[in-house]
Amino acid sequence: MPKANLSEVLFKPSFKHPETSTLVKRIEQTNASIQSSLEGETQSNWYRMINKTIWSWRGVDPIEAEEVLARIAASPNERTDEGLLDTVVGYRGGNWIYEWAKEGMVWQKKALDLACQDPITAGSYWLKASHFYSIASYPHLRGDQLAEQAELLADRAYKEAANYLPFELKSIDFKVDGGNLTGFLHIPSKGKGPHPTVLLCGGLDNLQNDYYPLFVNYLAPKGIAMLCVDLPSLGFSSRWTLTEDTSLLHQQVLNQLDQVPWIDHQRVVALGIRFGANVAVRLGYLESRRLRGVACLGPIVHDLFVNKETQLKTPIVYRDMIASRLKMDSTTDNLLHTELSRYSLKTQGLLGRRCPIPMCSVSFEKDVFSPLSESKLIVSSTGDGKLITVASTPLLSNLNSGLEQLSEWINQKLC
Repeated sequence: MPKANLSEVLFKPSFKHPETSTLVKRIEQTNASIQSSLEGETQSNWYRMINKTIWSWRGVDPIEAEEVLARIAASPNERTDEGLLDTVVGYRGGNWIYEWAKEGMVWQKKALDLACQDPITAGSYWLKASHFYSIASYPHLRGDQLAEQAELLADRAYKEAANYLPFELKSIDFKVDGGNLTGFLHIPSKGKGPHPTVLLCGGLDNLQNDYYPLFVNYLAPKGIAMLCVDLPSLGFSSRWTLTEDTSLLHQQVLNQLDQVPWIDHQRVVALGIRFGANVAVRLGYLESRRLRGVACLGPIVHDLFVNKETQLKTPIVYRDMIASRLKMDSTTDNLLHTELSRYSLKTQGLLGRRCPIPMCSVSFEKDVFSPLSESKLIVSSTGDGKLITVASTPLLSNLNSGLEQLSEWINQKLC
């Protein structure tokens, strides 16, 4: 089957697919309005968080993003909630997944047209397509069939981009609990392998291709490889359930790195972003002999899990996303609070004890998801800790500064 027709095969006109905001049944509808450095901002007439700054950081043109949002907002089609613009029913005009995927297909076609004439530009177009498909599938709720199809397109476009761009991407299968778990290994063009490597533990709301700017701008120039492994219940790890043993999959992957010829398994740092920091810090305690250090970005390791007030400050879409990862088809705020309390690394008896390896944490100003106390708890739990603080404005330049400091710390630990 021709590659160009894959999107047509995956997406067929249908109005029978459940609309994303209806997948998790909530008895309580206590919503919150926030602006987050990494997640974006809530708007009263949108179910999803609108994250224009980070979309731009990934390479999405802000004007193009506004045009997609405008098409969604202007749609006259039926919505499950007329007060929420991004709840159009069915794969058609105005539906969130439809409009973002449609934009991805525009860039996919441009990439195909340029593949022979200008490979580098074609690669950048494939990369843009993968970003649009990824946004289309957000927030990646379990049972969202249209979103799963967009994820397939994002994966395929990202692999196509790697064929043209100056890095090597390898899909590596790891044996995990009797099954295969696929991770993406990004190999820099600088230096010769085996490479020092960052084991990336991403957030609950991102796909592996979302972290390309982190690799190409901060790690690759230092000759550092990046291995991405999805959290349980997400992406390539969707068959596994998220439990309080959050590091279960990554721990088994870590134990197999000596079998990957492109990775220097004696020089590995775990990097956790948001919920992924829970995974990375657990690895620091449980697998300290296999790691040179643990780095965290906006970590979620304790406060959000035990503080009900903090949970109520998060928007409904984020609580729905967590409930979906926990395979809770219906929930209340009280039930979610009870479930999440088991995920605190302090409650589990880890954080607060001395960790034998260095840890570094980046904290963002006024971060609802990760207050400064989270990062302080992490760095105070080791004899070699470093705290990096990032001001909320201007975000892009401050984010760049924070990532530069973090990547330099990682580089020092891997030397």
